[in-house]
Amino acid sequence: MKKIAIHTDYITLGQFLKLADCISTGGHAKSFLQETPVLVNGEPENRRGRKLVQGDLVKVEGRGEFQVVQG
Repeated sequence: MKKIAIHTDYITLGQFLKLADCISTGGHAKSFLQETPVLVNGEPENRRGRKLVQGDLVKVEGRGEFQVVQG
């Protein structure tokens, strides 16, 4: 599991996917989430604006598992 450090209270799922190198630009988040299954804490998620906080677990099909940590 790869840890992704954030320096704020939360990060949106779209920003997180860019930080985790799953997408190249923030504009790609919407289509990526429509095409690729993403789980946040075990629940399916397709909203790019979903707020992630420290401790959240994100699983991206074909890309791996990530954990949000405070940086």
